[in-house]
Amino acid sequence: MKTYELAYIISPEITSEEATAKAQEIESAIQSREGTIVKQQNPVARTLSYQIEKRASGYFGVIEFQLEPEKLLEVKDIVAKDKKIVRHMLVIKEAAEFKKARRTRETPKVKVEAEELSVFSTTPLTDETKVEVETPKVEEEEAEDSPTKKEAKEKVELKDIEHELDEILGE
Repeated sequence: MKTYELAYIISPEITSEEATAKAQEIESAIQSREGTIVKQQNPVARTLSYQIEKRASGYFGVIEFQLEPEKLLEVKDIVAKDKKIVRHMLVIKEAAEFKKARRTRETPKVKVEAEELSVFSTTPLTDETKVEVETPKVEEEEAEDSPTKKEAKEKVELKDIEHELDEILGE
């Protein structure tokens, strides 16, 4: 079953109760074809941004439902043939879990002790030195597996850093 969303505008010539009854008719048409209603918003009177069929207002409603694709045409025909429904739009809803998470541009500041700094630091290090370092914000799942977090877990002694520097500089 796929998930669909049906947005519709009902003519303002009918009353609010009749608009609610029209929404119930659409729901029953979906359910009679073995569909399930996921979300439903009762029709609400709204002023339209532009006129549709010389009408400046209408009752706007939305139904999110699941239905087999073969039976969708029957529901679409029922909505299209109804003269009280001025405009409608039917879209396929994508599952939220398939969308990729994006990285944010915000970078939180993290305090790092002198022992955890890399070998190539340009600031003189003392045992009491604390430096603020900006790290990119990453989703929690990625952060657990990222190499930067594993490197941060490994502590390096200040003496080891000095020894490595001596070896590199050849002193």
